[in-house]
Amino acid sequence: MNHRIRQWNNGDTKNGEVVAGGNGHGNGLHQLNGPIDVLIDKETDSLIICDYRNRRVVRWSRRSGTRQGEILI
Repeated sequence: MNHRIRQWNNGDTKNGEVVAGGNGHGNGLHQLNGPIDVLIDKETDSLIICDYRNRRVVRWSRRSGTRQGEILI
C-alpha cells in the first residue's frame, strides 16, 4: 500500500500527481495510513478521505501547495 491519493488529468495515463499523503504511513497530518475511500467536496474544493488504519476521516484541500490535511472525525 502506498498510503497516498493520486490524481490523473483526463487522458493522461502516465503522469499522476500525489494530492494527499505520500509521506510514508503514519498518523501525522501530512500522512495517511490505509486510505480506503475518497469523496470530492466540490463546495470546498477538497478531498474527504477515509484513513482506515488511523481511524479517522480527513479533509485535504485540492489547491496546489497543500501539505497536510485536517481531521474531521
